[in-house]
Amino acid sequence: MEQEMKYSIPSKELSDIIWNNSIIEKYGDDSTRESLVMKAVYFDTEDMVLSKNNMTVRVRVEGERKFATLKWGGCSTNGFHERNEINVPVSDESFIDPSVDMFKGSEDGEVLMQLAKDKPLINLLETRFLRRRIRLKYQQSLVELAIDYGSIITDAGEEPILELELELYAGNIDDLKKLGEEFAKEYGLSPENRTKFSRGVSLLKAREPKEQ
Repeated sequence: MEQEMKYSIPSKELSDIIWNNSIIEKYGDDSTRESLVMKAVYFDTEDMVLSKNNMTVRVRVEGERKFATLKWGGCSTNGFHERNEINVPVSDESFIDPSVDMFKGSEDGEVLMQLAKDKPLINLLETRFLRRRIRLKYQQSLVELAIDYGSIITDAGEEPILELELELYAGNIDDLKKLGEEFAKEYGLSPENRTKFSRGVSLLKAREPKEQ
């Protein structure tokens, strides 16, 4: 289960200020501070049967790691996102020709295979961004803070990525939300209910020809 708070950041300058702020200094484990270039490709069938059933398939490279992620269900309210999630390691080939059986053996992986059937997965959109991240010990919880800066890339154009994510690794949701409130109040951040994937899909749909 993925549980996180997400906020949009209005400027690159503010993201740099947040990365070096007193909240991080107070709660952060500096040994976990790092920056990674990330690239992700999101896949669906041509008729987007996965999206229609609230499923997302992503293949991402994180530094030296490559893995596929299946997300499904969930909700997002006031910047709080909660979704079921499975991650599995994959090879470079999965970026070009992913197989629906990547998640075989899990209950929801089987649902994915039934939905897609023999339809190939196609590259729907990509994201490329720099992630700066650090682990925070807040109250009784362990949270990863991430600041992402980059782009959502589609055949219909691009959108910028500039956001703060706080993901709960251990502990309770109340701590996660309180920590999010601290950052939002200190820097005037707005909750972001959209995922990178949903923003990309909206961009694609906005460029679709209007029916006569």
